[in-house]
Amino acid sequence: MPVEAPYDDRLLHQRVVGGDESALGEVYDRLSSLIFGLSLRVTRDRVIAEDITQEVFLVFWERPLAYDPDRGTLRAWLATIAHRRAVDHVRAEERRRVSALGPRLFEREPVRLEDTVLAADEAERVRQAVTSLPDGLREAVELAYFGGRTYRQVGEELGVPEGTAKSRIRLALRRLADALAEEEV
Repeated sequence: MPVEAPYDDRLLHQRVVGGDESALGEVYDRLSSLIFGLSLRVTRDRVIAEDITQEVFLVFWERPLAYDPDRGTLRAWLATIAHRRAVDHVRAEERRRVSALGPRLFEREPVRLEDTVLAADEAERVRQAVTSLPDGLREAVELAYFGGRTYRQVGEELGVPEGTAKSRIRLALRRLADALAEEEV
């Protein structure tokens, strides 16, 4: 009895790129339990894990060219998307919980005037350092740190791959650290 050929991610990817819905169905049948299980482990919520599973396959269907078969398996790529989405969800939930507690969470000491002046001065130096960055780096770091965007969201908004967005943010932070260290901030 002949052994069946191994699953071919490249062929399946090409079919999805061509709009073949049955190819997406094959990918779903093969990997949905992995994606759901991973999402469930991170979020600990079945409904959210189901939503993330749907989102992951929707991403693949809507943007199949985002997957590059030369960089890894379809399984690993989809699992990475699922993990990132699940972690993003958990972090957003944590921010909502802390935000809901509001200022009652921590008792604050009165703020001293000199501390306020020093903080304002440092904030202005940071703003100037950010403004001095080249446009691509400045946009990336502003979206990530002042806009609260993930690497993926920064990449989407700037129209660059996620890895490029991540590299720009890291380079921007390195340059900011160097510039601010010179000013002893």
